Amino acid sequence: MTATGAARSEAVRDQRIERVVPLLAPADLVEELPLGEAHVESLLRGRGEVRAVLDRADDRLLVVVGPCSVHDVEATRDYAERLAALAPRLAGELCLAMRVYFEKPRTTVGWKGLINDPHLDGSRDVNTGLRMARRLLLEVLGLGLPVGCEFLDPITPQYISDAVCWGAIGARTVESQTHRQLGSGLSMPVGFKNRTDGNVQVAVDAVRAAAVQHAFAGIDMGGTPAVLYTRGNRDCHVILRGGRGRPNHDAESVAETLALLRDAGLPERVMIDLSHDNSGKDPSRQPAVADAVGAQIAAGERAIVGVMLESFLVSGRQDLGGELVYGQSITDGCLGWDDTVQVLEALAAAVASRRAADG
Repeated sequence: MTATGAARSEAVRDQRIERVVPLLAPADLVEELPLGEAHVESLLRGRGEVRAVLDRADDRLLVVVGPCSVHDVEATRDYAERLAALAPRLAGELCLAMRVYFEKPRTTVGWKGLINDPHLDGSRDVNTGLRMARRLLLEVLGLGLPVGCEFLDPITPQYISDAVCWGAIGARTVESQTHRQLGSGLSMPVGFKNRTDGNVQVAVDAVRAAAVQHAFAGIDMGGTPAVLYTRGNRDCHVILRGGRGRPNHDAESVAETLALLRDAGLPERVMIDLSHDNSGKDPSRQPAVADAVGAQIAAGERAIVGVMLESFLVSGRQDLGGELVYGQSITDGCLGWDDTVQVLEALAAAVASRRAADG
């Protein structure tokens, strides 16, 4: 390029880019923090169990439970150890996966998650965030717990998805073609949430789109730009999370969703998010929503294959700034640990009742 051409290029591109920092290649991070044999065994077992529940070959309930978004690795590790100790007692009825979310989608502005801002100070040290996220995933897998993550940035999965057993596409991105294509290439079952306004049809459309082949631009494991060709993901499902202040966890809403899936020729299975608009964004109401969902399960509803529960060590939420309360969310409010145990026990009892009724 001539000097004139270079000057012209500089005058028209990257006018709002503050700085450019080289991104760690996925292969380098995977080599630095590899999956061991025990991790692979836990991962494959977890993915297999989740698929079996979704296909109803396993009559247990999938429960994705954990903090809204990870901000404190030590507290999250503490939570994982408690959940791992509890899981065997409920394993006959519940397939427990720990919610380990690293990216926080925002309607406007705010802290965007551990990967984007691991130091909680606006320094946006993404390379460090990726390392912290992958290391934590390996620790949770090492406890024998399946891991659930939401995928927001389409490049991030190359760094962490090999350690994830269940994935989610959120309400703000469910209509995005980019995220539907991403879901079609992920190696684990994926849930698509209904839109923030409560529209369920877009989630059904997303499940249908993710089931087929796509080609899209991304990066390979070496970090090189590449075209990724997918096979399609038939292990997808809808997640009901309510919308615009209205819940959709009731039997009528579930039936309407199943009808949409049936009309689209898709498997009739739904997961219910006990939080967000289903609980009026009040974490203390999650147990009541769980009871309502549990009643449907106990009455014989088998199309409800899972639930999501936002839970941490300490109930509620707090704002960034000053000294933080250990084990309390800095994003959405969560249910505390003791109440979480009670909710899980009640859901297990509902599954046991359904099983008994089935004879």
